[in-house]
Amino acid sequence: MALAAGWLAGCSGRAASDPTDASPSASGRGDTVRVLQLNLCNSGIADCYTGGRAVTRAVEVVREHRPGMVSLNEVCRDDVRVLEQAMTAASPAATVASAFAPARDRGSGAPVRCLNGQEFGDAVLVGLAAPGVAARSTSGDYPVQDPGDTEKRVWVCLDLPERFSACTTHTSSTDAAVALAQCRYLLSSVLATPQAATTDGVQPVVLGADLNLAAGGSPGPDACLPGGYRRTDDGGRQDVVVSPGLAITSHTVIDMQGTTDHPGLLADVALHPR
Repeated sequence: MALAAGWLAGCSGRAASDPTDASPSASGRGDTVRVLQLNLCNSGIADCYTGGRAVTRAVEVVREHRPGMVSLNEVCRDDVRVLEQAMTAASPAATVASAFAPARDRGSGAPVRCLNGQEFGDAVLVGLAAPGVAARSTSGDYPVQDPGDTEKRVWVCLDLPERFSACTTHTSSTDAAVALAQCRYLLSSVLATPQAATTDGVQPVVLGADLNLAAGGSPGPDACLPGGYRRTDDGGRQDVVVSPGLAITSHTVIDMQGTTDHPGLLADVALHPR
């Protein structure tokens, strides 16, 4: 497994919206984080590509719902910057940190490229409390890959000290058994021993992902959850998953208006449920 890690400081920017009308975010010590999961199909290669309109629609959704965490699949590297700017403008959070992990070519190990030449992969963005707050990024690929897929699937996380680990992944789309093995590996091996920890030794995990395990399917997403984990889904293949001690208090499926082949999934997660 390839593993990369680093410390990221958020890109500073002043919120343009009225903080008194904001949705819950990951900033401060609030009890709730609003999570937005999106698969934007923006490589320029897949049949679901719509000429970049998915990113434009994603910006609209961020501005309307003001998430504190955004998880992204099938994006080009510069798409992350666009969504980072949208979060900064829409959220009361003073800074936004992001991490991107390119998918890897199975043959060469080189990053997979979008049609425009940029690296293609997954990203996670989180609103932070103040300038200078550090978030540790970690990423890697899976020891189990589909031999029939040229793309090596990856995961990426932002570990926020004393808060939670924000993660995303896009597991195998060509073999459900491989997707299940990848999901189990991420939740039971990688995230079971997080790099950062809270003062009581437990680091909560929030995962927004395209797990490619159909809701109600066999295997379905419940088959990869360790004990005590909870999830919600879009009725298809995207999930928001939380570790024990966290609670999903609401979820909404968002119409992406034909700009991608997936809806958006919005969920409110209580970090300290009563």
